[in-house]
Amino acid sequence: MQTLPKPDLIGSLVSTLCAIHCMITPFIFIAKAGTEIGSIEPPFWYRTFDYLFVAISLLAVYFATQNSSKSWIKVAMWATFSLLFLAIMNESFEISHLPEASVYVPALILAGLHIYNKKYCQCQDETCCTTNT
Repeated sequence: MQTLPKPDLIGSLVSTLCAIHCMITPFIFIAKAGTEIGSIEPPFWYRTFDYLFVAISLLAVYFATQNSSKSWIKVAMWATFSLLFLAIMNESFEISHLPEASVYVPALILAGLHIYNKKYCQCQDETCCTTNT
């Protein structure tokens, strides 16, 4: 299986974008609801961003943990990804009411872990962890 180039860079960007997406969504749809009569629920196409972020984050965590020299960071990344996944699934299926921070916090922690992991990345070649673009 090929590796994902720069998994920590991709992971930190995706996790940060996920947190931003989660933070601005309520404001976008409250503003829209103020101008239209109807539901303040986001449309299906917009909710698919949640699943896109989860899928890309899954790949980034998988490949980042394959190249990390720190075992605790591998555990922390998978645990944080699991919390993020559960929070997003809970929000999608409305299983129980959780505060919005249940999505923001794991997304931002995961971004931080990816940034930290860049320091401990061990690669077999020049492409997987490089900071050059």
